[in-house]
Amino acid sequence: MIRVLIADDEALMRAGIRLILENAEDIAVVAEAGDGREAAAACRAQDIDVALLDIQMPDTDGIAAAEDIARLSPHTRVVMLTAFGEEAGVTRALRAGASGFLLKDTGPAELIRAVQLAAQGEPVLAPRITRRLMEGQVRSGRETEAALRRIEELTPAERDVLRLLGTGLSNAEIAERLYLSTGTVKAHISRILTRTGCANRVQAAVLAHDAGLLADR
Repeated sequence: MIRVLIADDEALMRAGIRLILENAEDIAVVAEAGDGREAAAACRAQDIDVALLDIQMPDTDGIAAAEDIARLSPHTRVVMLTAFGEEAGVTRALRAGASGFLLKDTGPAELIRAVQLAAQGEPVLAPRITRRLMEGQVRSGRETEAALRRIEELTPAERDVLRLLGTGLSNAEIAERLYLSTGTVKAHISRILTRTGCANRVQAAVLAHDAGLLADR
């Protein structure tokens, strides 16, 4: 079973997410929290596979909680729940160690699939937020040259994997596109993270955009 924590200051939102996730046979909601402090404490006290954290919460917000969870419970995958237009918070969350983000209006089937993917270490990227996030980074003037230096040591095959990872594809989808086994894709991604200094797949996806790899499609 995938053990899930739901953290949101709105009880109705927590109840709605719980109701959706309980329809999945392989997911169990084992904890809820009303703020980031409670969420981090729950992850420290229990074996949580996936923590769904609202970015905006009183006292300790989801970003601070993501930092605490990354330190206290590094095996827990943190997925941020965000509203459209909160791209600045998403960027901070990625730096804090979050491994993905979802919009709060995500449909039930998508939410269940996202939790399952997160538990497997797969990327969880809301396409609309990803697009806005990348556009915002371009507008902020981040240097492409710095990103290119970070990917200098990657092989052509690893660059191909990084490019597809930047579009939000899963390991299986990347494998299908490149005619590789999923094991080979996982090995490539592991080396990509090590060589580029990215903490997770989402940061690697951001790097792919910064380096202009998606312009090669």
